[in-house]
Amino acid sequence: MFGSKDSNTKPRNGSVAPVNPNSFNSLVQGTVVEGTVRSESDIRVDGLIKGKLFCDAKVVIGPTGQIEGEIRCVNAVVEGKFEGTIVVTELLNVRENAVVAGEVTTGKLLVQSGAIFNVTCNMGAQSVPAAKSSVAVKKEDEKGVKAPNN
Repeated sequence: MFGSKDSNTKPRNGSVAPVNPNSFNSLVQGTVVEGTVRSESDIRVDGLIKGKLFCDAKVVIGPTGQIEGEIRCVNAVVEGKFEGTIVVTELLNVRENAVVAGEVTTGKLLVQSGAIFNVTCNMGAQSVPAAKSSVAVKKEDEKGVKAPNN
């Protein structure tokens, strides 16, 4: 209970608790993040990110969401606004109310009627670089050198 000295509830040796495959991150409307965001699980953005977003799963930009910068992820759904560079290893789904501008690299692409899609686009398995985990990207950022690809 409260104040318990049970050590089973704390990570040992600085280790991080395992990621739940069903976990979901969310930035709600009105939230502004500037900088780099890293996530090992799905993330939904209904606020604003100015910077970089590295995700080892799916990124959803909701109808009120906006990202200005760079995204690297496995799958993405855009309902709001995106401007910058996006690299999606599998499927990029651009919904009818989306506004996308910049550079797109993706394995597969679905653009629904009504979307504004002003991009330079490279598609197919050959054009998508191997995905780096958010941990490898973090090491690369910290050291200023490329982390080894696994």
